[in-house]
Amino acid sequence: MAKRNGTWGINAGTYKNPGRPRTAEHIRELVLKLARENNWGYTRILGELRKLGLKVSRSTVVNILRKHELDPKLDPTKGSWGNFFKAHAHTLWQCDFFSKHIVTAEGIRQCFVLAFLHIATRKVFLTPCTFKPDAVWMQKQAHDFLKHVKEEGLRAEIVLRDRDCIFVPEFARIFESAGVELKKVAYRAPNMNAYIERFVQTIQQECLDKFIAFSQEHLDLLTGEFIEHYHHERPHQGKGNVPLTRSLHPEVEGEMVCRERLGGVLRHYYRRAA
Repeated sequence: MAKRNGTWGINAGTYKNPGRPRTAEHIRELVLKLARENNWGYTRILGELRKLGLKVSRSTVVNILRKHELDPKLDPTKGSWGNFFKAHAHTLWQCDFFSKHIVTAEGIRQCFVLAFLHIATRKVFLTPCTFKPDAVWMQKQAHDFLKHVKEEGLRAEIVLRDRDCIFVPEFARIFESAGVELKKVAYRAPNMNAYIERFVQTIQQECLDKFIAFSQEHLDLLTGEFIEHYHHERPHQGKGNVPLTRSLHPEVEGEMVCRERLGGVLRHYYRRAA
């Protein structure tokens, strides 16, 4: 005989779970989508759900967020640096200097290179090296960078740089005249310039630390070969372990071949077409 106290269905022999029914899966997915894409807390999400005609309680939204380890009290006005980079990636660049000591007839001298990195594509623009990055040299590199951005079909609205005094006012004025904001990173905030600093570490460890440079031309050759390798051949974890641009050799069935640069220091493996 079927019970009639809510535990058993009326005129049915099937058992029904007590309490509220489980939240529909499409609502759970929508709550998570709104939270992850917009950095919204439960109050903002509730408003968006109601605008869409979905009646969901506050506690339901909070429980969904907590179950997936999301803070129910997120504030979109206080986003993380990660969210900032995502929002501005296609117009945001970072720049930084790196240097290498060169053996010359006058002795060992320090030579400087200025690198620019585009956040969205990770593509890098390197200047020719110089022993003296003075105001005249800096202005020329600013002009060359802006020209490169235009030729590549990229955009630049913000360029982050560290607080080194080597970035002279004349350098900043070139960007200002082009409508680009040259922005200093905050004190003791290395994560603000992390992408370009990681690139500097990569080119030094994978290339420059393995050579003794004997002239500026030699150093420019080393950095030029590395950039070709970096863009076209080297896999990048942040980009799905594929090169930043189309490989010089298509991935087809065939004999495995290794291409070497700089005497084998840089290597690229691909399949040669049969």
